Amino acid sequence: MAKATQEIDIYQQYHTYLRLERGYSAHTIEGYEMDLAKLRSYMDEHGVDPVRASYDDLQAFVFDIFKTVSSPATQARVLAGIHSWYRFLLYKDYIEQDPSELLEGPKKEKHLPTVLSLDEVNRMMASIDLSSNEGHRNRAMMEMLYGSGLRVSELVDLKLSHIYPDEHYMLIEGKGSKQRLVPLSPVAEEWFGYWMQERATWPLKPESKDIAFVNRYGRPLTRAMVFTIVRRLCAEAGITKTVSPHTLRHSFATHLLQNGADLRVIQQLLGHEDLATTEIYTHLDVQDLRKAVLQYHPANKG
Repeated sequence: MAKATQEIDIYQQYHTYLRLERGYSAHTIEGYEMDLAKLRSYMDEHGVDPVRASYDDLQAFVFDIFKTVSSPATQARVLAGIHSWYRFLLYKDYIEQDPSELLEGPKKEKHLPTVLSLDEVNRMMASIDLSSNEGHRNRAMMEMLYGSGLRVSELVDLKLSHIYPDEHYMLIEGKGSKQRLVPLSPVAEEWFGYWMQERATWPLKPESKDIAFVNRYGRPLTRAMVFTIVRRLCAEAGITKTVSPHTLRHSFATHLLQNGADLRVIQQLLGHEDLATTEIYTHLDVQDLRKAVLQYHPANKG
């Protein structure tokens, strides 16, 4: 009975660790706990305590589960869940050495993100029908996605009380509830001002009083709705690339880098915890350099 109580306690501690100390989203926590459930089930079948598992035990588990999971991305996620569990145990002094430290999985293939050219961004903005009820709202949203590099979740959760027009900044709550200050571009400020005039005439639900962007019924916008708006605008602008709200964030970062912005500044603006995440934009820039050589160098003509 004592052992069962201790097990329940340790798994509850892990949940609290993920939520409060690591600041992970509910989706990430659910994924890690699903991976831990797979590990526990395998170890129970083989009479091994998941807390006391050795490197060989973990290697056998990984080999077994990878027989049914072929996607490198899913395999990498399972490994991340295992590493997270044993880092927690080490952090809480349940173990003295991390048995998962040397576990290796497949390298995730890195896909360079889709980016819009400045011309495509301008065409997309021009495709917005400003005479429609949602016209000024949509233009303000697109200017914030492209002009400040917001994630779609950050856009739909943006609060009016976190926008400081006099200081030209927004307080953005990003992944893991981490907050950062993001500049408001003059163009975004202008269109947001037009939207605020329109918004004052819209019916608002009580839960939307402090929400910056709402739908026609006065409720907070959903991420899915923003995806729909972006894709519709791109279609109307004749843009055939596969585009999402995140494409505007990628375009924001790439255009900054191409025009001389420091990579660490871009990292801070995007809210990346690790500079390596931001460095993908240097690869995009190199691709553009190669295209320029192929297009303009005389040895490549004719």
